Amino acid sequence: MPASTQAVGVPPHILIIVQNLPVPFDRRVWLECQALVTRGYRVSVICPKGPGDPAHRHLDGVDIHAYTPAPEAKGLAGFAWEFAYSWLRTAGLSLRVRRAGRFDILQACNPPDTYWLLALLWRAAGVGFVFDHHDLNPELYRSRFGEPAELLQRLEYRALLWLERRSFRGADHIISTNDSYKAIAIARGGRSADDVTVVRSGPDTEQMRPIVPDLPRPEGGIELVYVGIMGPQDGVEQVLLVMDELVHHRGRTNVTATLLGFGDCLEELKALSRELGLDAHVTFTGRVDRAQLAEHLSRADIGLCPDLRTPLNDVSTMNKTMEYMAYALPAVAFDLVETRVSGGDTVLYAPSGDVARFTDLVEELIDDPVRRADLGVAARARVCEALDWRPQAEAYVRVFDDLTGHHRAVPAVPVRTSVPTVDAQGRRFVDVADPAALRRFVVARAAEPRAEPPAPRPALVAELPAPRPALRAEPPAPRQALGADAPSRVPS
Repeated sequence: MPASTQAVGVPPHILIIVQNLPVPFDRRVWLECQALVTRGYRVSVICPKGPGDPAHRHLDGVDIHAYTPAPEAKGLAGFAWEFAYSWLRTAGLSLRVRRAGRFDILQACNPPDTYWLLALLWRAAGVGFVFDHHDLNPELYRSRFGEPAELLQRLEYRALLWLERRSFRGADHIISTNDSYKAIAIARGGRSADDVTVVRSGPDTEQMRPIVPDLPRPEGGIELVYVGIMGPQDGVEQVLLVMDELVHHRGRTNVTATLLGFGDCLEELKALSRELGLDAHVTFTGRVDRAQLAEHLSRADIGLCPDLRTPLNDVSTMNKTMEYMAYALPAVAFDLVETRVSGGDTVLYAPSGDVARFTDLVEELIDDPVRRADLGVAARARVCEALDWRPQAEAYVRVFDDLTGHHRAVPAVPVRTSVPTVDAQGRRFVDVADPAALRRFVVARAAEPRAEPPAPRPALVAELPAPRPALRAEPPAPRQALGADAPSRVPS
């Protein structure tokens, strides 16, 4: 959008549309909002309501307009109704935002890939369109229902490709979450590399750092943790299979697992936990806020990334991986392309679906506190140096500066003049600038560890023994009906 469309002295107004999650619960979108506000933009958001959310509020410089979400969709008709309902409610709220003042750019965050049409309608009023590409919906379809074989499935898949192409081609600029997504925007969307900017969903590591937990895990215990959406494509059942192997087949009765999050499969997962006799060892928290997230990721010993290799997961960035790293939490993951890009050699990798090998790696970390310290400290260093939100925020805001001609010469994320020693709940931050203190905490996960861990080993990741052949799990079998653009990459 030309800078000449801006009134003199009036900051550009950005309207951000999210259907997948409420804001500020959607961590990526909230960081984007704060970066824009810091650089002098006016920001409004349209999103579904979360539990207890009002219809409108002004929070930290952002106007949030929220609508009651549609009932949980089931079947093709249900999903069609959900998308139509959400689209119409969003369109209506965009009119309300416009009545309060012109907005200059509409940013649509997928899924679903339907808001290019709303952007097209607003283009007549001089509104630009930025497509924030969070998910690959055609790959999501193939991951949940298999390769389209029958006529109806092929039509559904082609419809998803068409909607995605409209989003790519209708945008003034595309923001992709990683280089794999950028390559698809170029190949399937027919856009040039200059039309696509990669903005990773890295954490703000100055804010997301370990605290001394109010309730440390019991002495002698080991706590595993999963954080994320619990949908069919997220592989959370693999956590329960690992726990079953550890507790019932390897005698690790001191191990517990806490699963943070929600999604379509939550009740099925609870039923599977009961069926496997794990209720005394597995806790489901449901939705958690940032304070609860900090508590659980600070007290846990090992983070779990159970996402199986699928067309979607292999090229998607898992927020949970970087969040574990921010809390100096060693992690075990199934081996996926973009998970390796995030974790590098600070995460341990098992072949996709090999539950026995995954369990072996978890068990090795349980038995080796020195290695946990090595990996946790290295993970914290990597996320700060290579994945932090601050350079991503600069790339993000630059997209809008280029489109509007607006620029304010301040950092997109404010520079702190002092580092707080306690969080908003009064919990003490771990001194991450002190390597020895951080190592002690990673081993003890408590305020007063009783012993200094041994010195670091010279090599970060040692040669691992050969995998055991048993307990392979596969992604869910294909189904016949059309699925939803379910939430996938985890919010925080």
